[in-house]
Amino acid sequence: MALDPEDRTAVTELLALHGHLTDAGELDRLGELFTPDVVYDITDFGQPPLHGPAAIRDAALALGAGNPVAHHITNVVLTELAEGRVHALSKGIGINADGTSGSVTYEDTVVRGDDGWRIAHRKVGARRVPLGGR
Repeated sequence: MALDPEDRTAVTELLALHGHLTDAGELDRLGELFTPDVVYDITDFGQPPLHGPAAIRDAALALGAGNPVAHHITNVVLTELAEGRVHALSKGIGINADGTSGSVTYEDTVVRGDDGWRIAHRKVGARRVPLGGR
């Protein structure tokens, strides 16, 4: 069964909400984005995976002024995995306070639950070389 337009919009808006909440410092609202047992994989940045919204919040607070001042999401591609599960591939652009920027690729597993769509697994991949190193 194809993902309907309403679900596509809801998942895309969920991905976009991450930047708005993070940039506003509304880290106590991360439960609106993630499942309680989310795995947030940042191993590409030399860090262990984070487990649960509280661990994501704590990591952001620990990074403090090292956080980007703006998170932008783009190039969203959604693929239905099974009823109520979606693979979301997207690009992220982070703007730092000093004006520098960086790019990441997000690979998300998004699930539909009682409270709507939530990210159950996120892998953040750093974009460091052009053309994927090819």
